Amino acid sequence: MTSSVRPPRLTTTRVAVSDPLVEPLLRELGDEYSARYGKDAHTELARYPADEFAPPHGVLLLLLEDGEPVAGGAFRRYDEATAELKRIWTHSAHRRRGLARRVIAELEREAVARGYRRVYLTTGPRQPEARGLYLATGYTPLFDTTADPETIGPLPFEKHLSAVPSHTPGPPHPGKAPKP
Repeated sequence: MTSSVRPPRLTTTRVAVSDPLVEPLLRELGDEYSARYGKDAHTELARYPADEFAPPHGVLLLLLEDGEPVAGGAFRRYDEATAELKRIWTHSAHRRRGLARRVIAELEREAVARGYRRVYLTTGPRQPEARGLYLATGYTPLFDTTADPETIGPLPFEKHLSAVPSHTPGPPHPGKAPKP
């Protein structure tokens, strides 16, 4: 007897920061940042008002696998031409599957669709996998890559978006659309 195994179904959804689906993202990011930097990072995650990650200037999106959040990320307006990526996350049980790359590509498409021409971000000096991700996805480091990251502080990156294809954003999570 053979069984048919259906591959996981991944969907992208746009949500408000207050959506319960965002809780694993915020919890895991806070725990991980606290472990790496030795302080309560949950406060840092609350530093920006939720409306900064809402349309028309921002977005928070999640990758759902069979309805459960497995990765996500957001951007907010940095300046008129620049979106700032924040909250890039992959669930601890779903790493090494290329999900963060997919989140970044979705965020870049959203940024282009909203008229941004550049993306800016920073990552912490104790996050070598994030540094590697941004380098692998075409981001330009705005710091000396030969220096000890601990001597730099937050590591800034940028990417110009002219070559990123745009698409029509999909619908938000049913019943959870951010208010305009």
